[in-house]
Amino acid sequence: MLGLDFTLVDWEEVLTATLDTLRMLLASSVFAVLIGLPIGVMLYMWSRSSSGWARAGHSVLSFVVNILRSVPFIILIVALIPITKVIVGQSYGVLGTIPPLVIGAAPFFARLVETALSEVDKGVIEAAQAMGSSTKQVVLRVLLPEARPGLIAAVTITIVTLVSYTAMSGLVGGGGLGDLAIKYGYNRYETEVMLVAVVLMILLVQLLQMAGDRIVRHYTRK
Repeated sequence: MLGLDFTLVDWEEVLTATLDTLRMLLASSVFAVLIGLPIGVMLYMWSRSSSGWARAGHSVLSFVVNILRSVPFIILIVALIPITKVIVGQSYGVLGTIPPLVIGAAPFFARLVETALSEVDKGVIEAAQAMGSSTKQVVLRVLLPEARPGLIAAVTITIVTLVSYTAMSGLVGGGGLGDLAIKYGYNRYETEVMLVAVVLMILLVQLLQMAGDRIVRHYTRK
C-alpha cells in the first residue's frame, strides 16, 4: 500500500517505546496532580479571601503559574536541563523527561482545578461555613467532592496534553513513541515506523479521553 512495507518495522522496539511513553505518562500525571491540586485550591481560596495577605499570595502564585504556562514545552525542556540533572541525574531518556513534564503540566492542571472549583454552588459552601465548618473541612468535605466531575475532566485533559508533551520530548531524546517517530520518520526516512508511532499515540489519546468521559458521566449522574 503506497509503497509502504510494514515488515521492516521493529515491533519489539515499538513495544519498548510504547511502554516508555506509558511510564512517562503515569509518573508525570501522578506528580502533576499531586502538585497541581493544592496549587489550584490555593488559587481558588485566596482569590475569594478578604485578607490582604491572601490576595497578595494569589497575585504572586497566579503570576508564577501564568509564566510556566506561557513557556512552550519544547523550550521548557531545554531551559530545565540543569535542574533536571540535579533532580534525576540525567536530562535525556524517560527519567530525564519526567521533571519537565511535571513542571509543564502542574500549572496547567492547577488552572483547571481552579476553574472546576469555581463552578461549585456557592450556597453549598456558605451553608457549610454557617454550620461552623473550618476552611480545611470546607475544602475536603464540600469543595473537592462537589467539584469531582470537573476535577476528573481536568485530570483527563491534563493526561491527554501530556501525551503531546511526551511526543515533543522526542526532539531532545526524551524516549517513547515521539522519539521513535522522529528518529525513524525524520532522521532515517522510515515512514512506516513513524506512521505506526502516530497511530499508537492517536489510539492512546482516544482511549484516555473515552475512559475519562465515562468516569465523569458516572459521577455526574450521582
